[in-house]
Amino acid sequence: QVQLVESGGGSVQAGGSLRLSCAASGRTFSSNPMGWFRQVAGKEPEFVAAINWSAVNKPYADSVKGRFTISRDNAKSTVYLQMNNLKPEDTAVYYCVADGKRAYSWTVITAAGEYDYWGQGTQVTVSS
Repeated sequence: QVQLVESGGGSVQAGGSLRLSCAASGRTFSSNPMGWFRQVAGKEPEFVAAINWSAVNKPYADSVKGRFTISRDNAKSTVYLQMNNLKPEDTAVYYCVADGKRAYSWTVITAAGEYDYWGQGTQVTVSS
């Protein structure tokens, strides 16, 4: 059974930092794009960041550019999201995703529907 397991969420004051981790089990995604989406109640998932297999292509949502950094360790089948200078509007459930269809590609998709593997989510709460 393929699983993406997120960790590192929590509560922090505005201006603080958190580092999310996502470990894959059941298969390796070392050759596939991975990324992060976030969702608040009643809204559609919002793209945050993604990374291709070689970590060369790393698109970010405009709202997090300069504050968030995505990285990956293919040997550990893990992807990370370093979040700095957090703002109250960053409060959401953060989901790790993997695109099992594209392998060894520079292309990274930012549409939620293109990702076929999702983690269970981890809550991030930023207070003002």
